[in-house]
Amino acid sequence: MRRYQKEAIIRDLEKKMVFLAGPRQAGKTTLAKEISENYKKSVYLNYDRSADRKIILEESWLPDTDLLILDEIHKMDDWKNYLKGVYDTKEKNLRILVSGSARLEIFNEVGDSLAGRYFSHRLFPLSLSELTQCGYTPSIDRFLERGGFPEPYLAEEDIDARRWRLQYVDSLLRSDVLDFENINNVKAIRLLFDLLKERVGSPISSNSLAKDINISPHTVKKYINILEALYIVFKVSPFSKNIARSILKEPKIYFFDTGLVNHDKGIQFENFIALCLLKHVHYKIDYEAEKYSLQYLRTKEQKEVDFALVCDQKIESIFEVKYSNHTISKNLIYFKEKFDLPAYQIVKNLKHEKIDKDIKIVKCSNFLNNLSL
Repeated sequence: MRRYQKEAIIRDLEKKMVFLAGPRQAGKTTLAKEISENYKKSVYLNYDRSADRKIILEESWLPDTDLLILDEIHKMDDWKNYLKGVYDTKEKNLRILVSGSARLEIFNEVGDSLAGRYFSHRLFPLSLSELTQCGYTPSIDRFLERGGFPEPYLAEEDIDARRWRLQYVDSLLRSDVLDFENINNVKAIRLLFDLLKERVGSPISSNSLAKDINISPHTVKKYINILEALYIVFKVSPFSKNIARSILKEPKIYFFDTGLVNHDKGIQFENFIALCLLKHVHYKIDYEAEKYSLQYLRTKEQKEVDFALVCDQKIESIFEVKYSNHTISKNLIYFKEKFDLPAYQIVKNLKHEKIDKDIKIVKCSNFLNNLSL
């Protein structure tokens, strides 16, 4: 299926290198190869393949190559300096697309800076808005059961989606994590992965997890950072600026694959909304150059709102997520009245939208279709 980033990436390739990052099997390689069809002499090289690795190390692609696609190049030692050298000495006609299943920005401290030489693009799982724009009739229930990765979501049979997930998780924990960093206690990171699935949407205590797994809090934080770097989970941190007593530091954890969440439908739905909001945030960052972030609100008195969209360190709007309850959240009312913030309650099963106490109670499908991808 056609992904919305394609035209933007082609435009950016005429100006700089393009970094395309995102979770494994989100469709990066498919998108890169579709982009290559716009060029006469493109070359796709994957650092994981020994034959391709040799070409990469020797820089032995042909001089008339007009698009060079380098996949998983971040696994190469000193990859940033390598790319800097290739980019600074390339033929004038050469465009460079770098893709990978890890957060390339986490390597900013390694080697020479690539600042000014690339544009970032992120490819996340499918969203309701993206599918609608591609001509599909998306199902939220299907998203909750199968997640938004293209292969399981579009699979004809449920069994094929389940088989995909088993292989996907095994590949992440047995291959990607170990390739990313030398982990001595594979059993511990697998146990952490399982515990995080059960604690989606709750503030995460490293000390509590450390006791459950019998490792140090420092190691818990390190393992979570690895899972985040590999686009397996993402953090939603608390917002505190100008919100009195909102000083809780513990993040909430969500999964890029909603189908992994071991909870009732309400928690799965919250994870799904979190991912859609995150995708919207990165759309704002990558394509509109706005400083957005996704956070949540919580006070010492345990008053909490699920999500806050933040732009330039100012809250733009706040959101409470409900599977079927149309009664307005008391906490949403509290933050709305105390800080005069635009507020929404997003409900999956809702017959009629309404505005009550200046809070918009909206159907999930309508809200997401109006969200920027």
